Amino acid sequence: MKNYKVNVNGTEYVISIELMSDEEAAKAKTSAPAAAPAAAPEAPAAAPATAGEGAEITAPMQGTILSVNVSNGQAVKKGDVLFVLEAMKMENEIMAPNDATVTSVCVANGASVTSGTVLCTLK
Repeated sequence: MKNYKVNVNGTEYVISIELMSDEEAAKAKTSAPAAAPAAAPEAPAAAPATAGEGAEITAPMQGTILSVNVSNGQAVKKGDVLFVLEAMKMENEIMAPNDATVTSVCVANGASVTSGTVLCTLK
């Protein structure tokens, strides 16, 4: 058994390492428990994937939709926050460019989007 000092991010640890023969290592490798499968991420609620009639509001960058603040048929004013998009650990508000009515919402909370993905349509 050998002891070593290891410094990780400014914290010092003392570790002990036991030397094993090749045979012992092979036996330990085959008898090790299998890793538990990673839990599947929760699927976001289904949303209509088709765009409606009117001007398309698209994602300006790749990210995750944190908040959908509109619904079909809702009237919005210029500057109203339609969606909150998280990209690079920053929350970006997607705002209405003018007064309009939402004709379709194409994404749901938790959806991953790429640049140019249609988020909703306004008429």
